[in-house]
Amino acid sequence: MRARRWAGVPATERRLALAAAAVLGYGAVVHVVQLVLGGSDPYPSMPGWLAGYFVSLTLLDPVAAVLLLLRRRAGLVLGCAVLLTDAVANGYANHVVDGASGLTAGRAGHAVITVLAVTLLAAAPRLWPWLRPVAVRRGPIG
Repeated sequence: MRARRWAGVPATERRLALAAAAVLGYGAVVHVVQLVLGGSDPYPSMPGWLAGYFVSLTLLDPVAAVLLLLRRRAGLVLGCAVLLTDAVANGYANHVVDGASGLTAGRAGHAVITVLAVTLLAAAPRLWPWLRPVAVRRGPIG
């Protein structure tokens, strides 16, 4: 993070934003790897809508991370939405689609994603005042 962009922001809030961006960046890498290794059908056992959602995270995760690093509120909103919906989607995939019982790697991953989503949601009110709205630049008309 550029020091000037984050000047005046307390260290705890800077670390929270950096941690959230790192989690989202890691999520992007995971989904890209799954896409590369899975070829044309990276999620063969998932319904099409769910597979499509997981593929969309290859774009949504890094966009949220970059917006957070740029100190934009849109990054926080998108990051919360991505982690929350990812937790729900993984819950559906691991408890409805997957017929296995007991603790599986997917269910452990679902628990981790859920904890991360709840953590970011809990941290959002603390981060919000230190983030900026997206600037709209107005130019001359005509």
